[in-house]
Amino acid sequence: MTDLSLSDQAIAGKTAPPGEARALRLPTQWLGVAPFFIFALMFLILPTLYLVVGAFRNGEGGFTLDNILQLVSDPSISNSYWSSIKISFWSAIIGAFAGLAIAIAIVRGGLPSWTRSATLTFSGVASNFAGLPLAFAFLATLGRVGIVTTLLRDVLNINIYAMGFNFLTTTGLIAVYLFFQIPLMVVIIVPAIDGLKKEWGEAAATLGATQAQYWRMVVIPVIWPSFLGTVILLFANAFGAIATAYAFAGPTLNIVPIKLYSQMNGDVLHNPQLAYAIAFGMIVITGLANVFYIWFRTRSERWLK
Repeated sequence: MTDLSLSDQAIAGKTAPPGEARALRLPTQWLGVAPFFIFALMFLILPTLYLVVGAFRNGEGGFTLDNILQLVSDPSISNSYWSSIKISFWSAIIGAFAGLAIAIAIVRGGLPSWTRSATLTFSGVASNFAGLPLAFAFLATLGRVGIVTTLLRDVLNINIYAMGFNFLTTTGLIAVYLFFQIPLMVVIIVPAIDGLKKEWGEAAATLGATQAQYWRMVVIPVIWPSFLGTVILLFANAFGAIATAYAFAGPTLNIVPIKLYSQMNGDVLHNPQLAYAIAFGMIVITGLANVFYIWFRTRSERWLK
């Protein structure tokens, strides 16, 4: 009886070895993420490599550094980079502080619960509201024949354009960008504020700390990495925006996305290789911004776990 059971076990071990059974299994767990990797390869990795290679080629296909050097030597291109950096920086800074104030108010300000849900719902929609609809909304509101401009002129006898107001400037573009920068800040920073543990405030109060000391020594150091990371993300978000800027002001603003569009599709400035170099410069700047964002995000998650 004992011999029979042992032989059965030996036969079972020979017919279905654990190693061979595992080897015959198909990697079905990768099927779910396969569309993501295919999409990233086709629409992100390969186009980026194509741009990088094209930035170092001339019209005949040979290797050259002239396109990269022209980013610095050509004043119109270098000025467009500085204009884009300035617009992105100020829209990110203003949007970050305004969004942080709104987030603190709806999370820890003692407001009714419906204000949080309403604000987050609006922020989720407004953070993705850009391009032609956003440009049209601002022009229809504060343009020369916009509804607010008309009401100020007809009702209050105030002509803002006669007073020197010009909406089609870098300052006007910053104001337009704030419409989606502030909601994006609210959406990203609210989880960081939610991560502040109630026990930290109770411990600070037990030790005799004032509310100002609690915010200065506990809250600000904890949310500071998340805040800086979000500022960098807002910078990258504004730096690469082209649809809103082009629909808002057309080719009149000298910023990098419009300069890139002119080099790709313009009749006078058509130079695809230089356009690849301009795109390469944008990739470098936004890539560095995202690296710093990931780094700050990792630091903030240590406190919020």
